[in-house]
Amino acid sequence: MWRLLLPGLGFKRYMAVVALGFVAVGAALARLWSTDPLSLTVAVAILVLGMGLVALGTWGLWHTITDLLGSDRWTGFLYSRRQLARGPKVVALGGGTGLPVVLRGLKQYTSNLTAVVTVADDGGSSGRLRGDLGILPPGDIRNCMVALADTEPLMEELFQHRFETGELKGHSFGNLFLAAMERTAGDFVTALRESSRVLAVRGTVLPATLDRVTLWADLVTGERIFGESNIGNSPARIERLGMDPDDATPLAEAVEAIMDADMVVLGPGSLYTSVIPNLLVQPIQEAIRNTAAVRVYVANVMTQPGETSHYTVHDHLQALERQVGRGLVDMVLVNNQRVAGDVLDRYLKEGAEPVTAADLRTIDGILVVALPLLAADSLIRHDPDKLARALLRILFQHRPQWSEGRTWDGLWLEARLREKRGEA
Repeated sequence: MWRLLLPGLGFKRYMAVVALGFVAVGAALARLWSTDPLSLTVAVAILVLGMGLVALGTWGLWHTITDLLGSDRWTGFLYSRRQLARGPKVVALGGGTGLPVVLRGLKQYTSNLTAVVTVADDGGSSGRLRGDLGILPPGDIRNCMVALADTEPLMEELFQHRFETGELKGHSFGNLFLAAMERTAGDFVTALRESSRVLAVRGTVLPATLDRVTLWADLVTGERIFGESNIGNSPARIERLGMDPDDATPLAEAVEAIMDADMVVLGPGSLYTSVIPNLLVQPIQEAIRNTAAVRVYVANVMTQPGETSHYTVHDHLQALERQVGRGLVDMVLVNNQRVAGDVLDRYLKEGAEPVTAADLRTIDGILVVALPLLAADSLIRHDPDKLARALLRILFQHRPQWSEGRTWDGLWLEARLREKRGEA
């Protein structure tokens, strides 16, 4: 704090004016009880002068801080950060392009976010770096960090920039940055922490395991295929998914976050290559099974050709049950918003279909929550804010005790939800 008194900052003069104003106000209040008219007049004059000095000093401090930070939104920023830090604790598991959608929406309401990301990717830039440098595939982790970033758009564009020519063709700058950071920091977890600081990430991004794992899948044809990229283009229906090694060790922070969470979210994302791989890490699966949090599976909006062709919501839940047994999720969140015909036709030609719940209230004892969740653009995908609001409504309804002792936090979050809906 003593550095605020160094010359040139412009704090001292205004702090002195404020202090002098309070001294004048105090002296005036002490004389207000006098019965002498002259003394009373002097006291009022000193009171007005003191209040003017306080106002002048406060105005000067405001503009000094604004000039230093280059923005006049710093008070709103500080208030928002303080409230976000007191929001519900949410752990989201997945990978690919689905998990960042959840994170991008929820970061507007809470900074107590933990993303647990699959590390089985073996294709594209991530696969090349994994093979060349022996590091964990950074692609899905990078996407989650960018989704949680509270930084300038240019930094986000930089991390997502993908080289199109030369020896770096196909690599994204963010992947290369994480690879270099691991070499500099000495380990991948430290590299993530330092990179998160660069991006001003709201929350924590963790790999499901630090072990180098490979996915395999048994098909209904009896064939076994290896590698996430091959499973994503499966030639036949997948019967069972596995991971080598089958005893991968999770990060302790991931398990602790799940056990301490108010809500655990699985998906959206590729069922067999983004969601289930996290559950194959046994301690993570057991933590989800034993946590007191509300456990929600977010169903995909559309099926994925080659991986979940013709799957309904029931099929998705049955696949989870075949892998990990019953009792892992409490409810499933499903989109019930209709898709425009021309957009839907384009997806149908590619072999994708809407994932439906057939207007069911429950599936095998699991509550079905159907809400409009689509983004208003040319792609059929979840809207981050609609999805976040739906998840938080579920939290309020099914675990109201999350805000016990934090009544003000709950009221603030409710106000934010109403504001987003245009009710305030």
